[in-house]
Amino acid sequence: MPIQYKDFLDYPVFIPLREAVKDYGQPAFVVGGFVRDKLLGRTTKDIDVVVLGSGISLAESYAAKIGPQAHVKVFKNFGTAMVRFPDRDSEWIVEFVGARKESYRADSRKPIVEDGSLEDDQNRRDFTINAMALSLNEHDFGRLIDPFNGIIDLGHNLIRTPLDPDVTYSDDPLRMMRAIRFANQLGFNIERRSFESITKNAERIRIVSRERVNDELEKIMMTRKPSVGFRLMMDSGLLEIIFPELVALKGAEFIDGRGHKDNFYHTLQVLNNVADKSENLWLRWAALLHDIAKPVTKKYEPAVGWTFHSHEFIGARMVPKLFNRMRMPVDDRMKYVQKLVLLHLRPIVLAQEVVTDSAIRRLLYDAGDDIDDLMILCEADITSKNPDKVRRYLGNFELVRQKLVEVEEKDKIRNWQPPVTGEMIMETFGIPPGKDVGTIKNAIRDAILDGLIHNEFDEAYQLMLREGEKMGLKNVKF
Repeated sequence: MPIQYKDFLDYPVFIPLREAVKDYGQPAFVVGGFVRDKLLGRTTKDIDVVVLGSGISLAESYAAKIGPQAHVKVFKNFGTAMVRFPDRDSEWIVEFVGARKESYRADSRKPIVEDGSLEDDQNRRDFTINAMALSLNEHDFGRLIDPFNGIIDLGHNLIRTPLDPDVTYSDDPLRMMRAIRFANQLGFNIERRSFESITKNAERIRIVSRERVNDELEKIMMTRKPSVGFRLMMDSGLLEIIFPELVALKGAEFIDGRGHKDNFYHTLQVLNNVADKSENLWLRWAALLHDIAKPVTKKYEPAVGWTFHSHEFIGARMVPKLFNRMRMPVDDRMKYVQKLVLLHLRPIVLAQEVVTDSAIRRLLYDAGDDIDDLMILCEADITSKNPDKVRRYLGNFELVRQKLVEVEEKDKIRNWQPPVTGEMIMETFGIPPGKDVGTIKNAIRDAILDGLIHNEFDEAYQLMLREGEKMGLKNVKF
């Protein structure tokens, strides 16, 4: 039985929309992602409506049909409007725009916009699978309008541009990132001519703002298997332009028959492994950056082979510079990524040794509430092809996890607060803020972390008095 496309519009959200289109008296269509996702059987509650007229006027008519609770959000600079339609458990987002024709200057991806027909509007779409439309008009409600055979490309799992790909990508170079993102998200292939065009036009990505590039980059990172997108970016030449530090990881070097692994593909495997365990974008960023300093720390030592000494420390220092350059948030999210990059070897070292309570306490102290994410990252970092080695490492990590729980229950080190404060030290010895206060606080902290005293006030207070006495300080409270 052939698909009844009008069944795609059989939701309460479309009842007032159909009435609004009829009253408005100009042709209107659902276009783009909604049509694509319905044909793919994917759940979606985002609707894009194109009208041969004013999108803002149709949005206002639609909101009036819904009732007084409906609100129109207008974006005058873009000539668009948005209305939220309430549903039982969530809401629909309906966006309206007038059909348009676009042209571009060579030095900008900002289009020169003119009023246009539905055909003009479909011509300006990025890919055939996003250029399909469903009629909202009474005489042919639910008819599929598919001038570029997008439905066939869906069946062939193919990303293809409606027009000449050189024109599509040169006009708006962000579409190159979107092609890779859609291929990654949907498990599709990019048509050969289209991929060749991305490679040819890769340099054009430089005219796109870092924020827009990062938005697409992070959508790729949030796919189920992000390595697919990064490989496509590498093969097309885009990655060299937008993230050269990652490209520097690529390749394995050999001297005297001794080589190191290809850290680019290792990093992609770690990213995939983290993606299997967590939806946390910033943990995925930590996976992507955990070995970012290996190219600058790589050294061949005849006695031991290839080394990457201190790559975790240098990598942590690189994180703020990368975030700044890429116009990413320089806030607690950046500090979280930086912390995980800095600490990512610590649990691995513990998994190779006899695990002492002191080492566990220091790890808990340094990682705080991020200890569980750090363990996910460290387990993801085991990418050996030797199953016995992987099994041994993961078994040791399980022991580390158990020890973390035991030590935390006993010593309460996670997000540790000193049982004796700096104010108490100053009051006891009658001293101002300064180096002596820090010295005593550090002595108490180290004694607790090394297990010399318990994490409690009385023992910490007595140690404070002893340390003060050694420093020649007098207890002015007695």
